[in-house]
Amino acid sequence: TIMDGLTLEPLKVVSTRGMTVDTQEFHPEPRVAAIVASHEHPEFIVNVKETGQVQLVNYEDINNLKTTTIGAARFLHDGGWDSTKRYFLTAANQSNKIAVIDSKDQKLTALVDVDKIPHPGRGANFVDPQYGPVWATSALGNEKVTLVATDPEKHPQHAWKVVRVLKGQGGGSLFVKTHPKSKHLYVDTTLNPDPKISQSVAVFDINNLEAGYQVLPIAEWANLGEGPKRVVQPEYNAAGDEVWFSVWNGKDQKSAIVVVDDKTLKLKKGDRRRPNRHA
Repeated sequence: TIMDGLTLEPLKVVSTRGMTVDTQEFHPEPRVAAIVASHEHPEFIVNVKETGQVQLVNYEDINNLKTTTIGAARFLHDGGWDSTKRYFLTAANQSNKIAVIDSKDQKLTALVDVDKIPHPGRGANFVDPQYGPVWATSALGNEKVTLVATDPEKHPQHAWKVVRVLKGQGGGSLFVKTHPKSKHLYVDTTLNPDPKISQSVAVFDINNLEAGYQVLPIAEWANLGEGPKRVVQPEYNAAGDEVWFSVWNGKDQKSAIVVVDDKTLKLKKGDRRRPNRHA
């Protein structure tokens, strides 16, 4: 649904029904996953999950709507921009691929094979000491953090290839995060069955990735007592010197927000809250 940005009034409904990208079978009710706004054209980039099609919906004239459909891979989910905001990298999670969409030329640039069930959130961009600009994704189905090179101009020999795979704490990861002013890469493991892993995060030094990771006991710092206390979704403040974590607890238990000093990797503040009633 295309809505008025100020009033949220629905203006146009666009169907996502269509053929699956691989077997060419009609899907009557595919779900929409990620939607992002293009920086190159007046378009929304829409992941249609079950069909594996990416729709570029041009909203310049909604009465004469133009939609470009790009075949990618089935089970598209979430994704994010490379550092230039030209290329949209998105996980086709059950296909074990990362689709790279060129938003300027409006086409599929690459399908990158990765290990089981990638789940990047928006992913994380930084400069690898050896391979140049990269985009990172973690995974639900394994412990690996996969780095895909993203610079076809200055590093064409590496572009859209997996250039490095880091070993994290375990599977069950939902988000990876870094910041242009930080030297750290944070990886959560929210859905890992081991409480020690789901209640902590791994932190890599992006200037020394081969050194492995440091574990931060985020849930322990929250001091919530009993409960699952799953740690999820690191987010930086605007300055890039703090990282905020949610600690999800049971529906009748207190949850928390934990703030970490990005330079020292020490607890800065733990704020216990009433239950959020999250899904």
